[in-house]
Amino acid sequence: MLKINALYTEYTNELGQPVKAAQDINIVVPEGHFFTLLGPSGCGKTTTLRSIAGLERPKSGQISVDDVVVYSGQRSVFVPPNQRGFGMVFQSYAIWPHMDVFTNTAFPLQVGKKKYTRAEIDEKVMKVLAAVQLDHLRDREATKLSGGQQQRLALARALVMEPKLLLLDEPLSNLDAKLRELMRFELKRLQRELGITTVYVTHDQSEALALSHQVAVMSQGRIQQIGSPRDIYERPSNQFVADFVGTTNFVEGTVMTKEAEHDFYVIDTELGPLRSYSVEPVRAGDKVVLSIRPEDIELSDAQPGDVSVNAWHAMVDQKVFLGEAMDFQVKVGNRTLLSRAHPSVRTPIGQRVWARIDPNKSVAMPAAEELKKAA
Repeated sequence: MLKINALYTEYTNELGQPVKAAQDINIVVPEGHFFTLLGPSGCGKTTTLRSIAGLERPKSGQISVDDVVVYSGQRSVFVPPNQRGFGMVFQSYAIWPHMDVFTNTAFPLQVGKKKYTRAEIDEKVMKVLAAVQLDHLRDREATKLSGGQQQRLALARALVMEPKLLLLDEPLSNLDAKLRELMRFELKRLQRELGITTVYVTHDQSEALALSHQVAVMSQGRIQQIGSPRDIYERPSNQFVADFVGTTNFVEGTVMTKEAEHDFYVIDTELGPLRSYSVEPVRAGDKVVLSIRPEDIELSDAQPGDVSVNAWHAMVDQKVFLGEAMDFQVKVGNRTLLSRAHPSVRTPIGQRVWARIDPNKSVAMPAAEELKKAA
């Protein structure tokens, strides 16, 4: 199990000014889980990963794996990276070009402190090459591998030492789009089969959602939300998370009333009264912002059974065919909303359509001005 408590890391920029790269990072990753640090460039995710690896020395906090402390600011503990026993794969795979697949993979065993016999090395290397499906290429030169094969070779080299923790820093970013999708499945299969605790860094939200047990969304050095991929996508805690993870419609409003027995509210918006779920308790009069995913705006030519709540007559303004889906821009009054529908919805541009939003799929969160009041 990986535990990070109150981690604070900073560095000095080219002007000699301190930059707060990671602030008050608290993370618990259970054994065997795949945990992703997700965020835009410069948010602190790679700094956090490098701090775990021992490639950065934090200013304060504590990092432990299986109750063994590898860093503690208070106790002045700093275990060097080569003594932590972690595997790491970087964005550039750093494959040895003059070695074949087998030798690249065996290298960590040959130079490590622990000595292995030739038979032991052969057994360990072939086991891990089989896991990444490269055992049939053991004698191939590394430079003659495809991009996906090189990525799997880098993984094999990190795994051959049987690390307690696997750290992956955007390992798929150099691959083309189709290969990246294929490697997501490979990574997920490999991690599940080996049961190795993994921390993954990416700016690609689709990677994070596809691979992870849990995701930490970061911005400006701080964790904004930690949760399962579904929670992060369907129940974002703030506007940054909702906007960064996927596409959404933001609708501003003011809380009118709360339903007696549920976490639902009636919100006064430019679309009219809208029934919505809220991520945290709000009061009548509070300013909120609603996040509504395009696929959660249901379009139909027929009038819904109940038009009293979250249903409006809309005008089709634009539409784009995507193959498996249709993207519509529809106007409700003066407001344009993005909706993603099944291709069977064929309402022409300029014609009216009914738009309906499930209250469970509309997520209200405090507006920026309300957050400033609370701060």
